[in-house]
Amino acid sequence: MLSMFFLIIGFVFLIQGAKFLVDGASSLARRLKVSDLVIGLTVVAFGTSAPELSVNILAALKGTTDIAVGNIIGSNICNIFLILGVSSIIYPLTVPKGTVWKEIPLSLLAVILLAILANDQFIDNQKFSILTRIDGLVLLSFFVIFLYYSFSIAQKIAGMEGHVSSKHKGIFQSVSLIVLGLLGLTLGGKWVVDGAVFIAQKFNVSTTLLGLTVVAVGTSLPELATSVVAALKKNPEIAIGNVVGSNIFNIFFILGMTATLRPIPFHGGINFDIGVAIFASLFLFLFMFTGGKRLIDRWEGIVFVLLYTFYIIFLIKRG
Repeated sequence: MLSMFFLIIGFVFLIQGAKFLVDGASSLARRLKVSDLVIGLTVVAFGTSAPELSVNILAALKGTTDIAVGNIIGSNICNIFLILGVSSIIYPLTVPKGTVWKEIPLSLLAVILLAILANDQFIDNQKFSILTRIDGLVLLSFFVIFLYYSFSIAQKIAGMEGHVSSKHKGIFQSVSLIVLGLLGLTLGGKWVVDGAVFIAQKFNVSTTLLGLTVVAVGTSLPELATSVVAALKKNPEIAIGNVVGSNIFNIFFILGMTATLRPIPFHGGINFDIGVAIFASLFLFLFMFTGGKRLIDRWEGIVFVLLYTFYIIFLIKRG
């Protein structure tokens, strides 16, 4: 029971820590005359993925790499099927042309590249598969390209500044928020990883299952909140951009950073879940052409949520 308590409190610390970090860093960056555009593309984008990063780094350092891998793959599946599904049920999401032809294919490329890099055992007939430090640097290189692309298109989008908090804070308050944010992410990440490992041992379930389900959904709560609020405000570009950008960020940056710090072993069983992540990205791309318009309609959102429900039931039965 205590481990379950720490797991829940860990998620609270992760989410609040990410919020403190974003608020403090945004305010400090503004005082240093950094543009809101740059803040939005770096600090805010990093903030929504900070829980995944914190959990992954701590999981890798503790040697529980199954949680790290499951967290990222599970988050990407959750982002499309659950978060986009719920958001489009609230308000149909019209998708910009650039997102359809560039960002969604890039998110699909990310998970396909992961499938290739993580399958040495099948591709090169190695004894086992591992995401090496070189693989991590390859993923980080793709992230740099994605960041460059993001800056180039963001300058053409009016109103990007409106998504950065306009509150001004003193330097001491800003630095204090950053420190509290980092502390929250560290403690929260540790409690989530420790709690997940203990529960897995206690109930004889795999850490991969917990990573794909409980940890993945918990660390995706910032993306869920951002997309749902954007849908309620009838701002579909932010709702879908947040999800697609997060999926790219998760693989290229978070897994890239994790593998660079510590090589990540991959087990053959996770290939099914990577396949589901590929299927989810491909399904999202194909839905752009139903009904003759770039739109995720309410019925398509319901399909996404149902697919996620079936996937979770399958994972539970698989154990």
